[in-house]
Amino acid sequence: MRVNEVLKEKLQQVREQVEAGIDTLLPSASTRPTKLHQAMRYSMEAGGKRIRPTLLILASEILPAKHNPLAAAVAIECLHTYTLIHDDLPAVDNSDLRRGRPACHKQFDEPTAILAGDSLLTFAFELLSHHYNDPTLATALIRDLSQASGSQHLIGGQMEDIENEGKAVETETLQYIHKNKTAALLTAALTMGLRFGNASKEQIDVMRCAGHHLGLAFQIIDDILDATSNAETMGKPVGNDAAADKSTYVALHGIDGARKEAMRHTAAAIEASQSIGGESAHLIALFEDLGQRIS
Repeated sequence: MRVNEVLKEKLQQVREQVEAGIDTLLPSASTRPTKLHQAMRYSMEAGGKRIRPTLLILASEILPAKHNPLAAAVAIECLHTYTLIHDDLPAVDNSDLRRGRPACHKQFDEPTAILAGDSLLTFAFELLSHHYNDPTLATALIRDLSQASGSQHLIGGQMEDIENEGKAVETETLQYIHKNKTAALLTAALTMGLRFGNASKEQIDVMRCAGHHLGLAFQIIDDILDATSNAETMGKPVGNDAAADKSTYVALHGIDGARKEAMRHTAAAIEASQSIGGESAHLIALFEDLGQRIS
């Protein structure tokens, strides 16, 4: 079986695992208040690539794991989905489409979408605190996810992204936005997963480096796709960056320059993850695949 076929089969297995975890762990749609829980499930069950929970699970397989990472994988997808719901709101990106169907605020209404996002954010930490009775592991998982998603990382990156719309920004500012808005949560997925194998501080630090480079490559490719792809392929509107006059790697470096930067960061992420040791073949194959994605 070829490498890409092995990876495809592995990713399908992991995705089925994550989908089952979402269905099992989230409150049912019939739980009161039903509209809120229907909205939470609507956004969580919309599909998508499940990149963050997949990264977490594959990272958990590098070293022998002592606990099941599934609840943590669902937790990080809850947090990611909350950011998507809030990003789509009229006050932020004003996007009507997400994952190929109406955004949460279009399917329901704006107040429900806001509260569904709030609920998923909170529920992520409930999952981590409830499912891991090892205090050292639970605390580390909660710390990784909360730091990555707070005001100095994910939300901070989103804030500077909003503040710099329509402005000519330098490379340093663009890197700050991407490092925090995108790379921080991808990094958290990797470090959270690695913690299930009782990784050393040095191994966590190396994985953090891999996540940094993976996140920048991922965002650069997103910029390229927003400029070159179509809504049908992406499952969401494209051309928003140009319409909002956002600074992107494409705007600063052109398509070819952006592609070279994405390749450089992908190679750095692979090199870092290889140095950790253990069973990292699936994770490295996913890094390579993400570096070549078309949607």
